[in-house]
Amino acid sequence: MPEKTQPTSPNRENADQTAAPVRRGPKADLTAMDHDELVAFMESIGQPSFRAKQVEDWVRHKNVRSFDEMTNLSKALRAQLAEVATLGGVTEVARQESLDGSRKYLLAFDDGVSVECVGMPNGDRLAVCVSTQAGCRMGCRFCATGEAGFTRNLTVDEIYAQAAHVGQDFGQRVTSVVLMGQGEPFNNYDETLAAMRLMNSEDGLGIGARHITVSTCGVVPQIRRFASEPEQFGLALSLHSAVPETRNLLMPGVRKHSLKRLHDVMKDYTEKTHRRPTYEYAMIAGVNDDEPHLDALVDFCRGTLCHVNLIPFNEHSGSKLKPSSEERIDRFVKVLEGVGVETTVRRSRGADIDAACGQLRQRLR
Repeated sequence: MPEKTQPTSPNRENADQTAAPVRRGPKADLTAMDHDELVAFMESIGQPSFRAKQVEDWVRHKNVRSFDEMTNLSKALRAQLAEVATLGGVTEVARQESLDGSRKYLLAFDDGVSVECVGMPNGDRLAVCVSTQAGCRMGCRFCATGEAGFTRNLTVDEIYAQAAHVGQDFGQRVTSVVLMGQGEPFNNYDETLAAMRLMNSEDGLGIGARHITVSTCGVVPQIRRFASEPEQFGLALSLHSAVPETRNLLMPGVRKHSLKRLHDVMKDYTEKTHRRPTYEYAMIAGVNDDEPHLDALVDFCRGTLCHVNLIPFNEHSGSKLKPSSEERIDRFVKVLEGVGVETTVRRSRGADIDAACGQLRQRLR
């Protein structure tokens, strides 16, 4: 059975937020409400509380875009809801399908802001990669997202709606979600966590907490905060180099979070949660794949609870970086495993449609 939580409303005043989420107009957005908020809303318009569950089923599980589609509600109630509420949600602007079956979506919100997300089927399983921000401030040199700059944070409903939309398009249940699309999730902590809880909840997608993973560039205060959350969500750290000078060059947005502080907070995280984080390492030819960088990575990982995921760099327009050779990747695997560090090589899906790690943007190609 998946671990369940009740979704909680994010703290809108949290000082760690880098930008306040954009809220919509005067109508109430039903997609942004958890179960208790929906009950209160239905009662506020003179409807019995059980109507909330009916509306919730249409919004969360069937992802409808019109009140007219809620056929188990009376016409009068549907008309009333249309007067005082909105279904928010997303509009699919474009969709591309990869040779491997993955699909990339360009989705637009009510204010015209758009993001990309990806659905990756594997038999009866469906993994979804969602975005948490429109654009990104981190400026990672290997990532296409930051090239257009930062637009705004996404709201809990906008993050959730991506996964719901993909599941509906594939016509199957979403079985796992990775928050590894556009943006730095921990610079939008409250909305991101609330979306994860809603995906985990029986009132949402009902995905087990261990099948929901968030990826961060290494925002140290928020990693420490995440370690105290009660759910068993997964954590992935975008490491990409354990040499300070190289990491600062590749990831200028996290210069203030030194590798020493990062190593210490990850040690604290594993001791507190007893969960194994994943260290993501993009293999970039001539940048972070030589022997000194391998030695530094071994030193960073040795004796700690972690899993290293080596990712051959995914090329994209505007970047001169190239992926490491198979020989260098194999060398990293051999040495890391030789010192007891669990290591895998990620063969990214959807690369032929620019849907792989580091290739997402906010526009059509």
